[in-house]
Order: sequence, then C-alpha cells, then structure tokens
Amino acid sequence: MTKSVHAQLASDAGQLIEVTRGAALRADGVGIHFGPFQAVSGIDLDIAAGEFLCLLGPSGCGKSTLLSAMAGFVEVSEGGLTADGAAIAGPDPERGMVFQSSEALFDWMTVRQNVAFGPRMRGVSRAEQARLADEFLGLVGLRHCAERFPGQLSGGMRQRVQIARVLANEPGVVLMDEPFGALDAQTRQVLQQETDRIWRASGCTIVFVTHDIDEAILLADRIAVMTAGPAASVKSVYDVQLARPRDEDDPAAIDLRRKLRQDIGEEVRKTLRAQGLDQQVDPGAGFEEDAR
Repeated sequence: MTKSVHAQLASDAGQLIEVTRGAALRADGVGIHFGPFQAVSGIDLDIAAGEFLCLLGPSGCGKSTLLSAMAGFVEVSEGGLTADGAAIAGPDPERGMVFQSSEALFDWMTVRQNVAFGPRMRGVSRAEQARLADEFLGLVGLRHCAERFPGQLSGGMRQRVQIARVLANEPGVVLMDEPFGALDAQTRQVLQQETDRIWRASGCTIVFVTHDIDEAILLADRIAVMTAGPAASVKSVYDVQLARPRDEDDPAAIDLRRKLRQDIGEEVRKTLRAQGLDQQVDPGAGFEEDAR
C-alpha cells in the first residue's frame, strides 16, 4: 500500500494510527464466463484510490463474481481489470478479502495469531507481526480479546477479527462480500458504523458488495447498481453526496433511496419475467410504494 498522508486517528487504546491511501481499480469491458454461462458482461468501472464503492444489485446478479475477480480468485474472460494500472492476474496481498462468513478464521489460532497470520506468511519479523496485530486489533476495538479463540467470540466480534486480519496485511484495496449479511440487525448496524470509522482511519480503497439499499447509502461514496443476471452489467452509478456520519432521514438520503429502489425493482421484475413468475407475484409493490 502506498503510504501518503497521516492523521491523528486514535485506536481504542489511544494509540495514533497511520492513515494510508488505497489503490485505484479499473474495470474496462470486463466479462466473466463459466463455460457457456455468462455471469457479467461489459463492466466498466473506475474506482479512485481511497474511495468506498458499493456494488448493489439483486441476488444472483454477479456482484460477488465481480468482487472475486478483483481479488484475483476468478479469471476475467474478456476486457481488462487492473489495480494501480497493473493487470490483476491472481491473488495479491495488496487486495484483501473479507468474506461473508467468519468461518474463514482459523479456529485453532488465537485472535492475535489470526491477525498476525498474513504478515507471518510474508516473512515479517515476529516483533513486527506483534506490532501489526496489536495495532489493528486496537483499530477494531478488540485488543482485549487477543488471546481468545474465534469460537469464544460473538459473530460480530469474529467479523471484526476478520477485518483486522485483512488490514494487518496493509492492503491497498479491501474487498468486502456482504460481510454482515448473517448478523442480527443490531450487530449489523454497529459494524456498519465501525466499517465507516475503520475505512476513514485506514485510508484504503473499499469495494463492498450488498443487496441492502440502506447499507449502501450509509457507507458508500458511490453506488454502482448492477442489472439482473445473467450477463449482468452496471446499470447506473450514483454519487452519495451526504455528510458523514450519515442521517437516514436526510431528505437527500430519502430521495436517493427512492431512486435506488426504483432501479432495483426494475431489475427484480426482469428476473421474475424471465422465470415466468411476473403474473404470480407483484415484485415491485414495495419499491413503487416507497417511490411514491
């Protein structure tokens, strides 16, 4: 990650955290096929260094597939995908992935060992491993849990450990695949607020997959709405010009929510029509009611 700017942002223990700047990402006509099935097609996106971008769309539209390609886990079939101008050809410590489930943690390792795992694999000294683990556990407010095991933590705490583990590698880009989808509403709200704080403290680029409109409005600088799959593409991109922390009752937030619900509602109806279900249910009722 490129070190660029510094700010006085404190962890839970009052330690100052260095602010870093993330990498820029670019998708230029990206298509991804799995045999004859085309998951996404013609994806064009420019994501600025340090930006928080949400990929929003109905279930099955290829959001997670595109995110996996950004991580280097899935090959691009056509077009180009780059990070800071270099083609993405596979996984790289510069791009960290926070998965939907905290099962990605190693149950036999302590929280501290989990967070230090990436630096250890990179050959970082033990002293530096300890420093990084301490720093990023502090950033997510879990330094007091360092010697516990993942099974001794709540679901929300485990997700925070997963975020700290990714950040300890000091990536330029953090990719988050619906990381709070399995959590209860209260924990989800807390972690959304924590993610906003951690992003501002770390300065990394975040690409965040969600199908939750309110979550996207709360977190994103920009929201890229995807069409329904197969062969999904970017339908529209919205700038979220709202002060942080966000107020869901702000008139501008309400107006943006209405527009996003209209967009997503159109894509849900397309999917149901393709499945021959559009005469059996009214998929747009909730969206249109909110739009009025």
